[in-house]
Amino acid sequence: MSPLHLFRCCLLVGSAWACALVAAESAPASSLVKLPGRGLSQHPFLYTGEWDHRENRDQTIFLVRDGQVAWSYAIPIKDATGTLQELGDATLLSNGNILFCRKVGASEITPDKKIVWDFPAPKGTEIHSVQPLGLDRVLLVQNGDPARLFIIHKPTGKIEKELTLPVPNPQKAHLQFRRVRQTKDGTFLAAHLDDKKVAEYDQAGKEIWSFATPGPWCAVRLNNGNTLISSYHNTVLEVNKLGEVVWQFSAADIPEIKCFIFQEVSRLANGNTVICNWCPADLKDPKLWPATVQVLEVTPAKKVVWALSEWTPPLDLGPASSIQLLDEPGVAEKGELQR
Repeated sequence: MSPLHLFRCCLLVGSAWACALVAAESAPASSLVKLPGRGLSQHPFLYTGEWDHRENRDQTIFLVRDGQVAWSYAIPIKDATGTLQELGDATLLSNGNILFCRKVGASEITPDKKIVWDFPAPKGTEIHSVQPLGLDRVLLVQNGDPARLFIIHKPTGKIEKELTLPVPNPQKAHLQFRRVRQTKDGTFLAAHLDDKKVAEYDQAGKEIWSFATPGPWCAVRLNNGNTLISSYHNTVLEVNKLGEVVWQFSAADIPEIKCFIFQEVSRLANGNTVICNWCPADLKDPKLWPATVQVLEVTPAKKVVWALSEWTPPLDLGPASSIQLLDEPGVAEKGELQR
């Protein structure tokens, strides 16, 4: 698409930014025009993503403040055994430490990059979901045969709770779960990526609520009691306890921006929704990635107020799987964020 043709597209939709990714699969990075919001300066945030398979590229967690990368922590794409590592769930704690998982395990790291807690995934299992429960306890889910949920007391390593979660393919660990969260009610909300549903379990592991949807990557229990879900391929649903969709946002709402796989979704205190728009599975050629938007913030009226595209060194953030906005009120490990 020529720059002149792209400009005409912008005029047709009546917005200078609206055409930024009309042709993301073929457009060079130079075709990106001004996007809504203030780029890296819109929010302070913690960010990471899975499967950045570019040559000589580490997998990195970024802490961004005042429009600059204030801190980062990188791991190689393969561990010492040659096993692929994937960063997909990460949380900045109130003490400054960062809790994260990397597929082959879960860890907590200090600001000076000292690992103070580590849980290696046993062979044949994967960890894609980790949630802080206070500063001393953690919930993690170990994909595998069987798939198991653990609550662990980090200082002692004691497993305080263990539940087996039902999965349709016990021997296919990779696609079982990406996000599982303990709710404020003490139940467990699980996005069954391979079982096409979100399910809620009580403390005994009994299913007490479910909602069928294709490939859910993330499920969040909102303060209003509803559940926010990212559904394959690029749809966000807000569902009430009766299983009714009360709000929906999808690629159809923003045809001017190319959407890929929506991974993490979170709800802000102001009612806006933040979405990680993960592209590597659809765009196999990394040369096309810079023409994509990594993160979207949309209002309840579905207006995009922030679209982040940062692929240029030294601020190349890579693919987007997880983002925690640090200007949100609430303490992460107390479950006060809707993510």
